[in-house]
Amino acid sequence: MLTCQKAQFSLPDDEHYLNCAYMSPLSQAVEAAGVAGVRRKRVPSRLTPADFFTEADRARQLFATLVQAEASRIAIVPSASYGLAIAARNLPVERGQRIVVTHEQFPSNVHPWRRVAAERGADLRVVAAPEGSHARGRDWNARLLEQIGPGTAVVALGHVHWTDGTRFDLEAIGARARDVGAALVVDGTQSIGALPFNVGTVQPDLLVTAAYKWLMGPYSLGFAYLGPRFDDGVPLEETWIGRAGSEQFKDLVNYRDDYQPGAVRYDVGERSNFALMPMAIAALEQLLAWTPEAIQDYTHQLTAPLVDEVRALGYTVEDEGYRGGHLVGLRVPAGTDLLAVADRLRERRVHVSLRGSAIRVSPHLYNDAADIDALVDALRGGS
Repeated sequence: MLTCQKAQFSLPDDEHYLNCAYMSPLSQAVEAAGVAGVRRKRVPSRLTPADFFTEADRARQLFATLVQAEASRIAIVPSASYGLAIAARNLPVERGQRIVVTHEQFPSNVHPWRRVAAERGADLRVVAAPEGSHARGRDWNARLLEQIGPGTAVVALGHVHWTDGTRFDLEAIGARARDVGAALVVDGTQSIGALPFNVGTVQPDLLVTAAYKWLMGPYSLGFAYLGPRFDDGVPLEETWIGRAGSEQFKDLVNYRDDYQPGAVRYDVGERSNFALMPMAIAALEQLLAWTPEAIQDYTHQLTAPLVDEVRALGYTVEDEGYRGGHLVGLRVPAGTDLLAVADRLRERRVHVSLRGSAIRVSPHLYNDAADIDALVDALRGGS
């Protein structure tokens, strides 16, 4: 089992940062890679045409390894919303068909489908969690499956819900979607890197994730897996580097209509960022060394005692089978003064997120039992 890795980060000793779902800190290795990358542009003559390709291909391969996919199916994107826009642009949705999403899903995976529904006359079906259920995660998953039937065109959701960490059974949901011919679009921003994901098992049509949370990388960068439905699709940008033969700079004015093989056609313009790409590579290499399985085990060991403590205080937490260890939502007891709780958290320098009626706790390998103790103390109202 992994031990606490806080020594690899530069977090203050007197702070309890339990907020990776908001933004991960940079490890010292990732920070150093970014600084070195910025310095490379001091002397542009040392940047060669090959440099526009080699690091991007390395990052593509590392992410493919992380999600157990083929590197040729990985695109480099600037954000999750960019990848979701690719899905909305390319997936066929006809009048009267259904698009299924979860209630209070992150906006980036709702706005594109609202537009598609409005423009094409589709039915956007928002599936909410059952009120007052003692098995909320189980029943929410069951509701989702019930809404996927003949006439469903797209099912779009996260692996875990971003507000409280409710985990969705993507294997079952994906199987139901395939049975009715629907596309499965997964926003993995709050799971990929901390929760194991196997493209071959889940079989998403598109999986996208930003790099600045659980991939432990820089802002303004992300990765997308695109399945066979997108093999002949239309990218959001017509970039020079996405065209076949773009490695030959002297021939760029011999304009070609054919794309680079695989998902490269969907890469964002200027994907060869000489500061961000080395950071992403360093972060992915470290994640693969740690492994999502070990990260999940470590965070579960941290949050399991937390769940017992807060339930005794009257908080509601999702059942273990429908949550991950890395992102746990604590739903406050009725009548709780959330502003007072927030004040106590600030006083103790405990960093979490308030999302709706849940306190979102999202630890990583830089956390230890002392961070959990500080959080519990603040929730108790102790001094």
